[in-house]
Amino acid sequence: MKIVIYASALLLVGSCATLSHKENIQAIKNNIIIAQPKNIETYASTITAKELKEHLYTFSSDKFQGRKVGTAGQKLAVNYLKDYYISENIATPYGGTNYFQYVPKSYLGDSYKDSENVLSFIEGSEKPNELIIISAHLDHEGLAEDGEIYNGADDNGTGTVALLEMAQAFKQAKLDGYGPKRSILFLHLTAEEIGLHGSRYYTENPAFPLKNTVANLNIDMVGRVDKAHENNPNYIYLIGSNRLSTELHYISEVVNDAFFDLQLDYTYNEEHDPNRFYYRSDHYNFAKHNIPVIFYFNGEHEDYHRTTDTPDKINYTLLAKRTRLIFATAWQLANQKKRIIVDKS
Repeated sequence: MKIVIYASALLLVGSCATLSHKENIQAIKNNIIIAQPKNIETYASTITAKELKEHLYTFSSDKFQGRKVGTAGQKLAVNYLKDYYISENIATPYGGTNYFQYVPKSYLGDSYKDSENVLSFIEGSEKPNELIIISAHLDHEGLAEDGEIYNGADDNGTGTVALLEMAQAFKQAKLDGYGPKRSILFLHLTAEEIGLHGSRYYTENPAFPLKNTVANLNIDMVGRVDKAHENNPNYIYLIGSNRLSTELHYISEVVNDAFFDLQLDYTYNEEHDPNRFYYRSDHYNFAKHNIPVIFYFNGEHEDYHRTTDTPDKINYTLLAKRTRLIFATAWQLANQKKRIIVDKS
C-alpha cells in the first residue's frame, strides 16, 4: 500500500498553541506520515558499504591526483562519474551523453583552467517540474609541494560516492514502478575547495529554474568520526535544517527516528558557530537563494586537508547508514503530497 505524506507542520503550530513547547513539537512530528515506508527500506538497503568502498577506493586513488580544479586528475574524476551514470542508464538533464556543466576559467580565476560540474537526473512521475537537489563536491587539493597526493577520501570522496549509490537506488525504484513523484537532480560540484564556485555557477546558471527547487541536501565529509564522538560513532552533524524551513527540519528527524536512530547533532547549526560551517560548503549558495538546505557532515578530524585522508580510514558501515538516511530524506521530500513550506528567511 502506498502511503503519502502531508506534513502540515505550520498549521499545527497555531492549533497547538496552548501546549508546551515540547508537546507542540511532538504534535507536529505526529502529523508527519512516512511516504511508502516499505519502499524506503527496500531501496535504502541497496546502498551498501561494499559498493561505497569500491567506488571510493577508485575515486580517491592516486590515479586521480587529488582532483584539483582544472587538472588532468579532475578530468579523470568527472569522466569516472559520467561513465558511471551512462552505465547505470541514469539520464542527464542536458540530453544524450552530455553530463557536464562547463565552468569557464574566467569564472574561476587566472590560476585555474576550465572545470565541470557533473549532473544526472531522474524525472518525477507526478510533479516533474519540482526538484530535489542532492549535491556533493568532487574536487580536492591536488598535489602537495613535495609531490604527495591529497587523496581526499573523506573530503569529499565520501559525499561523491554517496550520490552514486543514491542515484542507483532511485533508478532501481523507478524501474520497479516506484519512481519519485518529484524529480531528483544529482549534482557533483567542482571548485568547492577554492571558494564554492561550482555551486555559485550552478545557482547562477541552473539546469532548472531555482524557483522549482524544493530543497538541497548537501553532503561533505560523511565517512569518519570526530573526537567528540569517539565513544558514540552513531551520529551525523546536521547544519541548516531549520534555517529556512521548520517543516524540513522535522521531516528529517521523523525519517531518522523511523529508520536509522542516528544521533542528529546540531552543534554546528548554532547561528554563532565560530567555525562558520554553514557558510563553508556548497549548500550555502542554495540557501542564499532561499532554498531550504541540510548540510550533512561528520566534523573535522586529524586528516582533514592532509595527504593522510585516505580510503583505508573510512568507516564504511557508518558511511552506508548515513547515506541511507540522506536517501530516505530525499525520498520523503520527493514523494510527499505538498512541497515543503519556506517559513523563515
